[in-house]
Formats: sequence, structure tokens, C-alpha cells
Amino acid sequence: MEQQKLNTAAVYVLSIIGLLCCCFGGLGIFLSAPAFFMANSGLKKASLSPDDYEPASVKAMTTAKTVALVVTIICGITLLYNIYDLSTGGWEARQEIINEFMEGYQQGLEDAGE
Repeated sequence: MEQQKLNTAAVYVLSIIGLLCCCFGGLGIFLSAPAFFMANSGLKKASLSPDDYEPASVKAMTTAKTVALVVTIICGITLLYNIYDLSTGGWEARQEIINEFMEGYQQGLEDAGE
């Protein structure tokens, strides 16, 4: 009987996109957490019948699970920080920075037009 391979590509893709989306307030957790659970379920299937899966594939899935876990932790910390920051008055400070940037940008446009 031919041994099966575990699909690690989907786990890696979701994890990497989740890491990139981490910059958007920690929203990458919605991609990296499912990637972690996909890897975990694949490893559970492989552990129930180890003779049906290639050892290299199981090792690759273990690595993919680790990557997904690390990205999930990073995104979770970022999400919790942003929730804390916004709940303690950080929104006004962010709006002030944006307003200062926009005023500087408009002043630069006016100076360039003269």
C-alpha cells in the first residue's frame, strides 16, 4: 500500500498570510489559528495510523504546526495589545497623530503650489 502525504502547503500559506495580517491590529489570528488546528488534526490522523503516512510528511507537518503556533501567539499578543490600547484612550492619541500628519501633508502641498 502506498503511503499518503500530509498537505502542509495550506498550513504554511495560512500562517504566512496571518503573519502579514498581524500588522492590521492582530487580525492574522483568524488565519493562523485555523492553520494550527489543521496541522494538529493532520498530525492526529497520522498518529492513529502511522504506517499510512510518510515520515518526512509527518515531520514537515510538525514544523508547519510550530510555525502556525508561533504566528498565532504573535497575532494574539498584538490583538490583545491593540484592544488594551484602544480601551485605555489610545484611540484619541492615534487620531491626533493622523491629524498632525494630514496637516503637515496639506501644508506641504500648499508650499509646493506657491
